[in-house]
Amino acid sequence: MGVEFGAVLKEWRQVRRVSQLDLGVSAGVSSRHISFLETGRSRPSRGMVLRLCDELDVPIAQRNRMLTAAGMSPAYAKRDLSEADMAPMRTAMEWTLRKHEPYPALAMDRHWCLVAMNAVAERLLAAFDVNVGDSLIDMMFDVKGVEQSLVNYEEVVRHMIARLRVESSYYGHDPVLEDGIARMEAKLGAAILDVDGVKPAIIPAIYEFGGMQLSFFSTISQFGSTEDIALSELRIEMMFPVDDATRQALEAMAGP
Repeated sequence: MGVEFGAVLKEWRQVRRVSQLDLGVSAGVSSRHISFLETGRSRPSRGMVLRLCDELDVPIAQRNRMLTAAGMSPAYAKRDLSEADMAPMRTAMEWTLRKHEPYPALAMDRHWCLVAMNAVAERLLAAFDVNVGDSLIDMMFDVKGVEQSLVNYEEVVRHMIARLRVESSYYGHDPVLEDGIARMEAKLGAAILDVDGVKPAIIPAIYEFGGMQLSFFSTISQFGSTEDIALSELRIEMMFPVDDATRQALEAMAGP
């Protein structure tokens, strides 16, 4: 088991591009001890496994993998939002989505699959027949009308690729996110390099519906201090109007 843990530790150390010496210094042990852990000559305590996970910023789900590789029981659970003890967090998520109206907001998991939406987001995404459970990554390829309706499609896809790379790297090169990156890069082809000038303050998503353009930028919120796998991976994306025309259209959509 020690060798198995050592392989996982080395994998995450390399993902984070941290040397044995740097990891040892930050964790308060010698580089020799890190080397012994990686080769299986030493076995870690539970506290040391979690300490190393902290220093390497290992995602919660992967911390369970580190513990089990060391022959220990998992420390983190993945609860469904419908479970009773998740009620306060579910209420907070629903409150946030609802209070963001008349602007669209949605919650999604680590693979960009929709977990929940407010009423405004539901109305907008209904135009593409996208619902809770669907993937926003797949939407960029598989949903008819998205490419035609998204005025700056290539610009948005380039921005999504950048986001996916950061998120995939954090999760240790997540295969679902890596697949999304590959598909987007193939979709853009040579256009992926078609960039020039100074970057704007934000990259808006500009949609056209029936001759009317709606322009959005977004912010992302996450639960803090969570020890649950699902909650740690849940993100709430809140979209705001870029211009007065979009704001007025959304306010009219919401009604009195």
